[in-house]
Amino acid sequence: MPLIADAQVHIWGADSPERPWVPGQAARAHRPLALTADALLDEMAAAGVDRAVLVPPSWEGDRNDLICDAVRRFPNRFAAMGRIAIEDPASRDLLPHWRDQGMHGVRLTFHLPYQRQWLLDGTADWFWPAAERHGIQVMVLPCGALPLIASIAERHPGLRLIIDHCSLHRTKDEAPAGMDPEEIGRLVQLARLPNVAVKVSALPLFSREAYPFRDLHDSIRQVFDAFGPKRSFWGSDMTRLDCTYRQAVTMFTHEIPWLQGDDLDWVMGRALGDWLGWPIAGS
Repeated sequence: MPLIADAQVHIWGADSPERPWVPGQAARAHRPLALTADALLDEMAAAGVDRAVLVPPSWEGDRNDLICDAVRRFPNRFAAMGRIAIEDPASRDLLPHWRDQGMHGVRLTFHLPYQRQWLLDGTADWFWPAAERHGIQVMVLPCGALPLIASIAERHPGLRLIIDHCSLHRTKDEAPAGMDPEEIGRLVQLARLPNVAVKVSALPLFSREAYPFRDLHDSIRQVFDAFGPKRSFWGSDMTRLDCTYRQAVTMFTHEIPWLQGDDLDWVMGRALGDWLGWPIAGS
């Protein structure tokens, strides 16, 4: 069995005066309790997951303290991709010292209309050359903005970008709609850019079928054939899934017959570690 590294898991603290939950938070998280780093380690052990990239949930704004603490305590188990307010001019002063906090990079989302506008009105323009200059990896959820992300990647060849969830998004209240073939078509066009990789993550959210979600397999193959095993990173986004964490793993490790051997090793964790500069202990 390959080493398994999850390219995205959210963690968050308990509801408290210092860290109050917003209304509806538990429903959006698919669970009523906090998910701490220690609790996640237990869930990872049960699912057969060795390592995970931690991302703060959106409802906490740009707080990165929990993921940074997790990386300090468990550096061989967790990596951190923090949030930053690109619309706030004060954020410009944060990037030179970003990695000093133990974070590997930044996670940005543009799936909401007001966020996509930042890619058009100049709000985000400062960020890309700064991230390139400081060697900061960027995970990005474009959802309808892939051509804009492609232009950014072309202008900044030293900037490493990872496209989240194959550029797909689904809210809790929406019915599964499959992997949109038009968005997948736009995604695979980015494979020509060597500084762009993709997270094949959160995909059970889009299946109209029960496990092992065979209606997704052809689209996964299309993405894999374009990006190859060294730029395709498995991930779960497990706190949003209706299936079990273990099923999110075995969908790839046991149910996709063409994904075998070294290719499986790369997709399930080795490629992610190489891309992020997060070496496996002892290797």
